[in-house]
Amino acid sequence: MCNLYNHTTAVEAMRGLFADLENRAGNIETGEVYPDRLAPIITRDGEGAVLRKARWGLPSPQKFHSPSGIDRGVTNVRNTTSPHWRRWLGPEHRCLVPMDRFAEPRGGKGAGNAWFKVVGDQPAFFAGIWVPEWTSIRKLKDGETTDDLFAFLTCEPNGIVAPIHPKAMPVILTEPAELEAWLAAPWPTAKEMQSPLNDEMLAEEV
Repeated sequence: MCNLYNHTTAVEAMRGLFADLENRAGNIETGEVYPDRLAPIITRDGEGAVLRKARWGLPSPQKFHSPSGIDRGVTNVRNTTSPHWRRWLGPEHRCLVPMDRFAEPRGGKGAGNAWFKVVGDQPAFFAGIWVPEWTSIRKLKDGETTDDLFAFLTCEPNGIVAPIHPKAMPVILTEPAELEAWLAAPWPTAKEMQSPLNDEMLAEEV
């Protein structure tokens, strides 16, 4: 399960894909992103695209909350037939998550992570889901907070990721038509994008 990724995509590059992009995120710091951290996402607002920040980790089902009510969040979503996720699959809850590379843990204690990078210079994005203004307890010391939350879809791994992580990999989109369809298409169309990136478009860093 991917719980670490990196992004360096500049705002200017994203404006090249979305000419109407409105920046509500302010300055974007690039680098590694861990669960529960703020990161940039792109959403639709009417006819325009919006760059904003959200917290990595969607609301988890109630049964996974701690006895004290803490919800650590879900970073990866696979089963889109689940009633818990179906309410958030429409275009109004879809987002794009800028990324350059992602990590999957190697087997064995202390083995570290394997990093996978999209080949080429084109901007790449995870196919994400976001939930705005969700109130929950993420950390007991903070009490209830209201946050914009996001996570991204996973799918079966391609031939590059499978030797390291045979169960899943993130859904990665690179083509402009894919990006637009993910943000705007009805779910019967968008769900077809929950598939692995072609092997030749991904490489393991060594």
